[in-house]
Amino acid sequence: MSKIKVEILLEEKEYKSGITLLELLENAEVPIKKPVLLAVVDNELKELTHCLDKSCRIQFLGLDDADGMRTYMRSMSFIFIMACREIIPSCKVSIDHTINKGLYCRIAGCDHVNPEMVLKIQERMRQIVEQDIPFEKLKTTTQEAIQIFERDGYKDKIELFKYRENHDVNIYKCADFSSYFYGYMVPSTGYLKTFMLKNCNGGIVIIGPDKDMPENVDKFEYKPKLAEVFKETQEWARIMNVDSVGELNGIVAKKEYPELIRTVEALHEKKIAKIADMIVCSPEKTRLVLISGPSSSGKTSFARRLLTQLRVNNINPVSISLDNYFVDREDTPLDDEGNLDFESIHSIDLDLFNEHLKQLLSGAEVEVPHFNFKTGKREYVGDRLKIDSGQPIIIEGIHALNRKLTSSISDASKFKVYVSALTQLNLDEHNRIPTTDLRLIRRIVRDNHFRGNDALGTLRIWKSVRSGEENNIFPFQEEADIMFNSALVYELAVLKKYAQPLLGQITREHDVYREAKRLLSFLQYFVPLEDERDIPPTSILREFIGGSRIVGL
Repeated sequence: MSKIKVEILLEEKEYKSGITLLELLENAEVPIKKPVLLAVVDNELKELTHCLDKSCRIQFLGLDDADGMRTYMRSMSFIFIMACREIIPSCKVSIDHTINKGLYCRIAGCDHVNPEMVLKIQERMRQIVEQDIPFEKLKTTTQEAIQIFERDGYKDKIELFKYRENHDVNIYKCADFSSYFYGYMVPSTGYLKTFMLKNCNGGIVIIGPDKDMPENVDKFEYKPKLAEVFKETQEWARIMNVDSVGELNGIVAKKEYPELIRTVEALHEKKIAKIADMIVCSPEKTRLVLISGPSSSGKTSFARRLLTQLRVNNINPVSISLDNYFVDREDTPLDDEGNLDFESIHSIDLDLFNEHLKQLLSGAEVEVPHFNFKTGKREYVGDRLKIDSGQPIIIEGIHALNRKLTSSISDASKFKVYVSALTQLNLDEHNRIPTTDLRLIRRIVRDNHFRGNDALGTLRIWKSVRSGEENNIFPFQEEADIMFNSALVYELAVLKKYAQPLLGQITREHDVYREAKRLLSFLQYFVPLEDERDIPPTSILREFIGGSRIVGL
């Protein structure tokens, strides 16, 4: 048998051709952090059952890698569905969305999800794990896959595969249960030892391992306001009768989308008007309107539309840009890697900002600084601001809900809004669409349209952006008075034609190739919505694709 050269952690060794990654792990002489869940072979993601037939470079992935964690939780979802079908044979399980590091799932076909039922399902899952049953990958055609889905009653999957571009399908089988899952699986159920189920809000949350301490179940904290937004999102999906990509594709393919677009945009406008009414009905909280949210959540468009609705209520807000209160560049704090940390709240001159807020709210006039991004210095160019007693100040930015930003002002004078794109759309009942993927695709398109950045640059900074969100935004989301979901059920069908060519420019040699390939694979499920004439100029989507005509703040 021929030999191949394999490089692991910069150490090279010869192995027989045809060796699997699992066998390689058993024979590797270099220390490898456990648990290992899958691998990157020459910048391509591969399952551990993959056979090597040529010389290559390998990186093994665990829970501390995003693809590793996705693989673990996807495999965990599989055995959860297996266990549910055994405990409640007539049930239908849907994997809906993440909620504070857990996966929220609903079970249709049973009267009530009670704690005893949750314990039964959890115990059956532990038995499946102990049996260490292999996950088998069965390659088939789209037509054969649809026949399997018809047999098993998976309507969402049938609709999804009617329009899928790729004609090859991988079906996973474990014991007697088989289904389609978008992405990779661990080799066997024995890899899934760390998990817990929790009864939550009428459904069940699957909690996986802590990425830093894999032997421990991750911490879970119920977020009631976030859960309420997801509940509202499900109601919106019911109103539009679209909660899966297959249903959306049917509407787009039949060119029935104008009415869908109008309904979605009307729901947004109604919610923004409601938020404006809440602010008007809370006069003691109208001095500061604070708007926060993660990257590409549509904060800017939301703030502008909220301003319009406030003006309808005879309120004329002013805005302050936090960018103008950056400290001089040499005073910017550093992150853990020694780089300038513009995401830190201490990159803002908090003392000056709070002093100006106090003066403005007391009726005094202040000279607002201007930050010169070329010199990295704060300048004063004669911009003066004064407000009357009935004018709120709108502050929009990632730190808006952090109390340190407005520490000099009583919380009783603040109305706090959290904006995020929490898509109600899933591929099918078993395959959810991560909200971070929607925001990333939004940002790739926007950065190219308005900032001259290619997808390569956007993908390279995304990890840092996500880290900033975890530290500076998500911890404060439950402090909001109201949350606004900026996702539009039709938007990925529009964004596809912009994002695909940008992602296609990233080649195997680039460090973010596997992420670009994952997103391209995801976008293939959408029928593109080419005609944008029905998307109004006030739509949040216009912030990313262009054509916005919202009056600025």
